[in-house]
Amino acid sequence: MQLTLADLGPSQRHAWLTPLIVPRPIALVSTLSALGVGNLAPFSFFAMGGQSPQSIAFCPVSDRDGNPKDTLRNVLETGEFVINVVSRSMIERVNQASAPYPADVDEFDAAGFTRMPSSVVKPPRVAESLAQLECKVFQIVPHGSGPQQSTWVIGEVLVLHVDDGLIAEDGLPDTTRLHPAARLGRQEWAYVTAQNMLILPRPVVVPSDLRSDVPSDLPSNKPAPRRTLGS
Repeated sequence: MQLTLADLGPSQRHAWLTPLIVPRPIALVSTLSALGVGNLAPFSFFAMGGQSPQSIAFCPVSDRDGNPKDTLRNVLETGEFVINVVSRSMIERVNQASAPYPADVDEFDAAGFTRMPSSVVKPPRVAESLAQLECKVFQIVPHGSGPQQSTWVIGEVLVLHVDDGLIAEDGLPDTTRLHPAARLGRQEWAYVTAQNMLILPRPVVVPSDLRSDVPSDLPSNKPAPRRTLGS
């Protein structure tokens, strides 16, 4: 099957792509408006970037009438946000926070989350989250216009908070203790456990037959082709 996305409506594109671009980690983003009104919203259009400085991005999508999300309005006004990492134990409340509440309703209260003060930005952290990233906006990039348009919020991570219980013997966070949640297609969710995770060391040596610095007259590791009668 082949589909040309220009032939599909926005909702159809979403329905086709979300079961395929998976699993998508969830950024539970806390923000404040310029007047101090809080907002907490989950985004599965979320990715980490490079490390110099540490880059991170998420993508609020406008509603079916073309109105921007409260999160986008807030980061445009203040330039600050916190990404709270979502674990399995938070899924139901995170899902509740995605409801279309009015702008004057803080999802911290509506979904039953607990506020914690941040260190260098004003928006609070989610106490139930085992890892939180305090961020400032680097750039906001619109893509498209009208209903269901994208606006990428690219941020720089300033401070990372990690629960001590996540730290493994090597001194780094252990993903199997975090049980991070993810969105799939339709109404589907997933989360990581030790049982569904595998460990595969990254190669550190390029095979000699693919390296440009290996002389072509050296013996190859490839097996010699079979010869048949008459060849």
